[in-house]
Amino acid sequence: MSIISPAFKGFIKLRQSAIDNFTHNPVDTQQQVFNHLIGSAQFTEYGKKYNFERIDSIAEFQKNVPINDYETLKPYIHRILEGNQNILWPSPITWFAKSSGTTSDKSKFIPVSKESLDDNHFRGGKDVLALYLKENTQSNLTSGKCLVLGGSHQINQLNAASFFGDLSAVVMQNMPLAGQLFRLPELSIALMTEWEEKIERMAHSTITENVTYIAGVPTWTIVLIKRIFEITGTNNLLDIWPNLELYIHGGVNFTPYRRQFEQFIPSPNMHYRETYNASEGFFAAQDREDEEGMLLFLNHGIFYEFMPMDEYGKENPRTLTLKEVELYKNYAIVISTNGGLWRYMVGDTIQFTSRAPFRIKVTGRLKHFINAFGEELIVDNADNAIAIACAETGAVVVDYSAAPVYMTGDTNGAHEWVIEFERLPVPLATFTTLLDKSLQAINSDYEAKRYKDLALRMPIVHEMPKDGFKRWLKDKGKLGGQHKVPRLSNERTHLEEMLAYAYPVNQ
Repeated sequence: MSIISPAFKGFIKLRQSAIDNFTHNPVDTQQQVFNHLIGSAQFTEYGKKYNFERIDSIAEFQKNVPINDYETLKPYIHRILEGNQNILWPSPITWFAKSSGTTSDKSKFIPVSKESLDDNHFRGGKDVLALYLKENTQSNLTSGKCLVLGGSHQINQLNAASFFGDLSAVVMQNMPLAGQLFRLPELSIALMTEWEEKIERMAHSTITENVTYIAGVPTWTIVLIKRIFEITGTNNLLDIWPNLELYIHGGVNFTPYRRQFEQFIPSPNMHYRETYNASEGFFAAQDREDEEGMLLFLNHGIFYEFMPMDEYGKENPRTLTLKEVELYKNYAIVISTNGGLWRYMVGDTIQFTSRAPFRIKVTGRLKHFINAFGEELIVDNADNAIAIACAETGAVVVDYSAAPVYMTGDTNGAHEWVIEFERLPVPLATFTTLLDKSLQAINSDYEAKRYKDLALRMPIVHEMPKDGFKRWLKDKGKLGGQHKVPRLSNERTHLEEMLAYAYPVNQ
C-alpha cells in the first residue's frame, strides 16, 4: 500500500487540476463534450437517422433530435441486447445497467460503453475522492479501504456475450485491479444476489479490516451497521473502524438519516459527501462540506440540457443549456451520453444552487410528487419537513411514503403517510402536527390548501413497524440494490400495499 498510495495521490492531483479547468470554463467544456459526442456517433444508426454529420450547433441539435425517455429508446436498446452494434454508440456495448425502481415492475437496461465506464463512472468516483482530499489535506483516507454496498449482476440470457446488473455491480466487475485493492468486501460477496445473506457475510468479513470510508445508500448502510453492532456488542462504529473518516452517500436525500449516522459515528471529524450517481451516468458530487448542492461534472462524457417544469409534457418542449439556467428553479434533467442516450430524460428534477461554479441539488422525481389539490409537494419539501419534525421531537425516521386521500362528497382531501421510526419519543399525533406545520412553512401552496382545512385536512399518519418497508420490498422482489421506497406518489397504488404492513392509525 505504501507504493500505491503516493501514486494514487499523484493521480488525484491531476484530477483536481481537471476539475478546476471545467469549473472555470463550464460553457466551453460542455461545447467540447457536445462536439465529441456528435462527432463520435455520426455514423451510428441513430446518428444517421438524425443527420448528426450535418449538425453544427447545439440549437440545431435541439431542433432536430427529439426528447427521449426509456420507452422511446427501448427498441434501439433491445436490439443492442440481442447483439447488434453501432446502433446508439459506435464502440461495442456488452454491459447494461439494470434499473428497476419501485414505481414500475418493468426493468430498464441502460447501455454501458467502455467510454461511459472510463470517462464517466470511474472518473466520477475518482473525482469524489479528489474533491474530498483537496478540502481535507491532512486526510488518511488512502491508508485504508472503502467499504462499498453495491448490487448484484447476472448473465443476460438474450446473448451469451452480454451482461447486466445493478450499476454498482457493473462498475465493480469492470474495475481495474488498482481500484479493487482499495475496495471491500471481496467480489464474491459484493455480487451476491440474496441481500440478507450478503449483509451477514459483509458484516463478518469487514469488521477486522481498516475501513477509512464507506460508500452506499443510507438505508442499507444502516442495516449493515446495526448487524455489525449486534456482532461486536458496541454501538459506536469507531470502536470497530477507528480510522473511519468519510461516508459517501447518494440515491436518497441524506437529511432524514444524518441524525442516525451521527449517533452511530459520534465524532466531529467524521465527514459526509453526497453524490448524484445513476444508472445513466455519474452527474455530480459535493465539492465543499459547507456548501449546499453538488458540483456538476461537466467533462465526464455527458452533455446536459435542462427542461423548465412548465415545458414538461409538451410535444416539443423547450430545454436550456448552462448559460440559460436560473437559481432555485425546478428543471427536469436531460442528458446525451457516451453510452448512447440521446436527449434522454433521466426522470429526476434538480435545482441550481450556484452558477459559479455550477452546483445542483436533486429535488425529486418527475413521477414522485403529490399535486392532487394544487399543493405541488415535492420530495425535497417532504424530506426537509421530516427533518424539522425530527429535530424538534427527538424522533428518528427510517423511511416514509405518502399519497393523497381524495375528496369525497362529505370530506375534503388529505395526505396519508406511512412512516417507520427508529425512535419516536413523543405521541404520533404530536409528530404529525409538527410535520404538518413544517410542510406549511416550507411550501406556500400546501399552506394555502391547509388554510382552515378548505382543501386539505390534517395529514393521516400511520406508523410502520420495524423493518416493515423492508418486508414490503422483499415481498415485491425488490430487496436490495438500487431499489428504494417511493417517497411520494400522486397515486395510491403503493400506499395501499404498504398499509397492510402498518399499524392502524388512531385518528
